[in-house]
Amino acid sequence: MIRHTVGRLVSTVFLAVVLAFFALPMLWLASAPFDDSPAITTSVPEFTLNNFAVILDNPYALGSIRNSLIQGGGAAALVVVLAALAAYALSRVRVPGRDVLLYLLLLLSSVVTGTAAMVPIFELATRLALIDTHLGVILVVSGGLLPAAIFILKDFMDETPTSYEESARVFGASSLQILRHIVMPLVRPGLATIAVWALASVWGGFLFQFILLRDPDKAPGSVILYTLYTEGGAPKLDLISTFSLLYSLPVVAMYLFVSQRYGFRFHGGIKR
Repeated sequence: MIRHTVGRLVSTVFLAVVLAFFALPMLWLASAPFDDSPAITTSVPEFTLNNFAVILDNPYALGSIRNSLIQGGGAAALVVVLAALAAYALSRVRVPGRDVLLYLLLLLSSVVTGTAAMVPIFELATRLALIDTHLGVILVVSGGLLPAAIFILKDFMDETPTSYEESARVFGASSLQILRHIVMPLVRPGLATIAVWALASVWGGFLFQFILLRDPDKAPGSVILYTLYTEGGAPKLDLISTFSLLYSLPVVAMYLFVSQRYGFRFHGGIKR
């Protein structure tokens, strides 16, 4: 009995420590923007709204959030469309070596990181006149996200029944019509998951955006956040925390909306 009680107590303390480890940074992020002089400590904030006024006066702050929406939304839409087409084809067409090809793409996308591929990507973007354009960023980041998106969506496609598709073909529906009107509604949770995942990946991305964009008016929030430092390289915690809070709100709102409406899962459609 004592042994069981001690074990429960140790487990409770351990879980409390782990919860505090993850919760304290979030509490700091929520309170620091309203603190007149935040520091890397836990303390009662000196309430002020001046930090928000300073951020709103920054000529690039709100524009960078708009740029992030353009780049993240564009990449998410492109990844969802292309991944859905590729996943449906890989799921329905029996091609020799199909699974090997899929796993190879996923492996190469994990091994060849953005840092390793940056030089050829920059050279290609320069030749195609995509430097300092939103389209260049969207195409580059979408290419890196596609293998994993195809891999995840293929599982949803595999688990959708083919009887509906066969009935539609009897009435003369094309493959694209079947994909749009029958398959897509069935795998909608998977599409929503991929959309939020792609948007969040681009939203927090820094390297490609920093390298490919020259005009600060086109820079996303992840790059503008880097400018909120003093000339000596010290972080301005009041401005960084305030902008980070504002910058995270769109993604959190989208996550909550999709989670409530579709739920998040990385497998399966309708089981046979």
